[in-house]
Amino acid sequence: MKKLFVLAARVLLLLPVWLLSGCSKTLDKQPLSQISPNNAFNSESELQLYVRSFYDHMVPGADNDTSMFYALYTETANNIVLTGLSPLQTGNRPIPVSASDGGWRWWNLRNVNYFIQNYRRGGLDTSITYKYLAVAKFFRAWFYSNMVAHFGDVPWYSKALDVNDTAELYKPRDSRTLVMDSVLNDIDFAIAHLGTGKNVAEVTKWTALALKSRWCLFEGTFRKYHHMDEEFKQLDDGSRFLQLAADAALSLISAGVYTTYKSSPDIAYRDLFASLAPIPDEIILSRQFSSSLQVFHNVNYYTTAPSFGKPGLEKSLVNSYLMKDGSRFTDIPGYATMQFYQEMQNRDPRLSQTIRAPGYKRLDGNVVLAPSYSGTVTGYQLIKFVTGAANDALGKSPNALPVFRYAEVLLNYAEAKAELGTINQGDLDISVKLLRDRVGMPNMDMAAANANPDPYLMLQDSILVRRNTGNLGLLLEIRRERRIELVMEGFAWNDLMRWKEGHLLAVPFKGAYFPGVGNYDLDGDGVTDLVIWSGTKPVVPNAQFLQLGTDVVLENGGAGGNIIINGQIGKQFNETRDYLFPIPTQERLLNPNLTQNPNWAD
Repeated sequence: MKKLFVLAARVLLLLPVWLLSGCSKTLDKQPLSQISPNNAFNSESELQLYVRSFYDHMVPGADNDTSMFYALYTETANNIVLTGLSPLQTGNRPIPVSASDGGWRWWNLRNVNYFIQNYRRGGLDTSITYKYLAVAKFFRAWFYSNMVAHFGDVPWYSKALDVNDTAELYKPRDSRTLVMDSVLNDIDFAIAHLGTGKNVAEVTKWTALALKSRWCLFEGTFRKYHHMDEEFKQLDDGSRFLQLAADAALSLISAGVYTTYKSSPDIAYRDLFASLAPIPDEIILSRQFSSSLQVFHNVNYYTTAPSFGKPGLEKSLVNSYLMKDGSRFTDIPGYATMQFYQEMQNRDPRLSQTIRAPGYKRLDGNVVLAPSYSGTVTGYQLIKFVTGAANDALGKSPNALPVFRYAEVLLNYAEAKAELGTINQGDLDISVKLLRDRVGMPNMDMAAANANPDPYLMLQDSILVRRNTGNLGLLLEIRRERRIELVMEGFAWNDLMRWKEGHLLAVPFKGAYFPGVGNYDLDGDGVTDLVIWSGTKPVVPNAQFLQLGTDVVLENGGAGGNIIINGQIGKQFNETRDYLFPIPTQERLLNPNLTQNPNWAD
């Protein structure tokens, strides 16, 4: 009877995805027709049509978690704050019952493995078939990299399972070492056989190199900072993966195919993400949306309406942005009590291209707008990915969303080299400098960074400080650069996990500073934009109103302070448990050979 339950529960693992969804598409193309298992591999067009089904099921989602674990622009962790807290932020994380609830999802892998197992059936020459096999192996590598990041050891399946494969269905988890070495084999095959043309809608050799740099950096740093922990003591120190990450990134850099998008320093970063079509100078792979095809996402509504939690940047991230001349904001006396208008002056231009700063106008408007507290809980209202007001309705944003972009590869290279201890100023000149040049900021100086590590960042990255093996100041600066450059792009959670800095999730979230009740001019034009009041509500034309203690909570009440969000909700992070996700209960009942991750009590 148990066997029947297992097979029933895993029917999605055994069936091709086209039987479940009818059809799929690439990032911007609809398939011409449906195909069946009997006619899928007899021509190149059929191979191409089949591999298109991989894209929608494997790339990150836009504003939901329907793909693999994380979504673009709705990341939370410790960068973006909402009116509510997720279980990942509170630490109140019950073991999920079902596979779908817990991310233990395997049906996409079945689709890929079916292709890998059957692509030769049509008898086509390898000069035709290998480029499509390379796409399949790319997506299998991507799938397993995500699974390992979240669950550690997982079963490795290299073929599409049959209902009679009970040994495979009941197999235990394979070691992280075996799985990641298999991932490397798949990525290397993809790099060797994918095309070298630029294509923002389909994977290429350059996408595979970007993938390798991303996940080898993850695995290398995860092992470096976790291998001394009891639950990960079987891992090595990660040096091999760090070197592979650096090599993959350098291969892409040296090819000279991509560069950072530039226009004016005051708009280039903003425009890269607001562009309706992906900018191929920098975007390696993108999810594309279309008004004509009525395919949209939701970023404008998410950042402007009160319905989605009123997202805003967290105060520590705002404090981390440098001054425009490259000096540290947090070195300025009195920085902690600066009000909004003052703290926004002369900062890294990416700050005013990520949130509403003084002088902000919508892309399709001429009116200067202050931050709207109906759209942000911290006062730092997001504008990254936001297009014109014409797209503000629910589900009406048509702009492209990057899945891989060159800036990440540059940061991967700098970080991997710094972690290895082999970095020099020349490495920064071909990586971080390009990001700084885009916004007209001075380059990162390796000697200066190491000679004077930032005390503010040292308080946050405590594990890095305690385990300092060299380049402390430089690594702090590279992490700062990464957090700023890649905010809202789905990296925040994995970065905290691989750096072993999960404790930052337990730190209270804060917003802008206000000295107490009063009238506030947020954009410096001499007109009151916001009133914080208590007692009798005042009359101030055209202002926003926040009642102290009800609409907004300040650290010291009437005496002022930073906005505190969800201060009454306890936050915790279990250092011996929470770096891995739990295996869902139902899956362990169905397969007793699946062991639970450490310190998750069934």
